[in-house]
Amino acid sequence: MWTEWWVWMVIGLGLAILEVIAPAFVLLGFAIGAIVTGFMKLLGLTFDLPVTLVVFAIISLASWIVLRRVFGVRHATPKIWHKDIND
Repeated sequence: MWTEWWVWMVIGLGLAILEVIAPAFVLLGFAIGAIVTGFMKLLGLTFDLPVTLVVFAIISLASWIVLRRVFGVRHATPKIWHKDIND
């Protein structure tokens, strides 16, 4: 079942939907990896399961790094007040 192209596409779509529900740009990298792996399977680049999982992991990591560079990291620093409004 894991060697079918449509399985990877469904997984990618499911991860993309979960990314919309919980936006953090983490699941989007996995979704891109799954969809690209599905397209590779669709084009006939057939591998056995361990090689497919390694390809999925490499593509997911690369897409996560690209997304992190494009959208950046949020710096959630609190605002520090140096002067009191009552002074």
